[in-house]
Amino acid sequence: MGQGPLSDLKVLEFAGIGPGPFCGMLLSDLGADVVRIDRKGPGRGSRTDVTGRGRKSVAMDLKSPAAVEACLKLMETADAVFEGFRPGVMERLGLGPDVALARNPKLVFGRMTGWGQTGPYAMGAGHDINYIAISGALSAIGTAETPVPPLNLVGDFGGGALYLAYGLLAGVIHARSTGQGQVIDCAMSDGAASLMAMFYGMKAAGVWSDDRSANLLDGGAHFYGPYKCSDGEWISLGSIEPQFYALLLEKTGINDPAFKGQMERGQWSDLHDKLATVIASKTRDEWSEIMAGTDVCFGPVLDLDEAPKHPHNVARQTFVEVEGVMQPAPAPRFSATPGAIAGPPPAIGAHSRSALEGWGFTASEVDALMSEGAL
Repeated sequence: MGQGPLSDLKVLEFAGIGPGPFCGMLLSDLGADVVRIDRKGPGRGSRTDVTGRGRKSVAMDLKSPAAVEACLKLMETADAVFEGFRPGVMERLGLGPDVALARNPKLVFGRMTGWGQTGPYAMGAGHDINYIAISGALSAIGTAETPVPPLNLVGDFGGGALYLAYGLLAGVIHARSTGQGQVIDCAMSDGAASLMAMFYGMKAAGVWSDDRSANLLDGGAHFYGPYKCSDGEWISLGSIEPQFYALLLEKTGINDPAFKGQMERGQWSDLHDKLATVIASKTRDEWSEIMAGTDVCFGPVLDLDEAPKHPHNVARQTFVEVEGVMQPAPAPRFSATPGAIAGPPPAIGAHSRSALEGWGFTASEVDALMSEGAL
């Protein structure tokens, strides 16, 4: 058990890809006891599987009735369970929410999918890019010429894993106060749409255009975006507020009167080109020396090798190294119950005995599962 704010939470995770493992990582980092059901078979796990860190791995053959019964017994003492299969798969295994909630009425049963449990697309395959496409998010991100996938941050992790963790914890709070468990239908397409709330509001207010690179926050404004430096590296500027914009002009030495019309959209493209010329006159380090820590709203654009070494990240211990793998530390920070990485990613089935016994199975029950080939 961890020592974080979720140290009294027991979570059963059915192994999947993408948002499911990331949700399990988030819960484990904050102290939850997360037992992951992996497929029985050869598998070593990998120390580079960062989102798989901090779990206990139990390897089962879910085609075995004994394994299914063992999973149901685990659900009886769990606070929450989550899975990331297509709709209907858990039911066919005999592990659907109706069966699970009959065994444990307080259980919170999380279902992580791209399209959700219902709707015309529900049974179809998809990936992050498809889920964010129907939310409006993909259309809004990219260059004027083409949408650009924003890694898997908006669908899998932002609209998926974070909303699943949020839903599970809300469900557990409700269950602990009422004794009533429930099913959480977490669709990445829903979560991505939710993340777009502010932009739908801006569109309704008439201050957001469907054209990419034409708006305040999508690279259209000359004072909000990335700029290339003389050494080929990049910096980011976000000088939206008038006082911050005035400081940007001061730090760059710009006195062109055209820049006084900060919010004149028709001038943004020309002003962007002029500012780009100024930024290209110095290196990224030179601009960092001039702007870092000021109210310009500045940050150097760092790659994955550079970010862990940046002084701010070093000071906050934003990254940690586990078994030679550099990775993000648990977030957010808690003053009284700090989170921690519970351990490296486990080998498949590394805790098949210890995890089951830790959750109430007797040694003879574990022996029986092993002798039947279920475990």
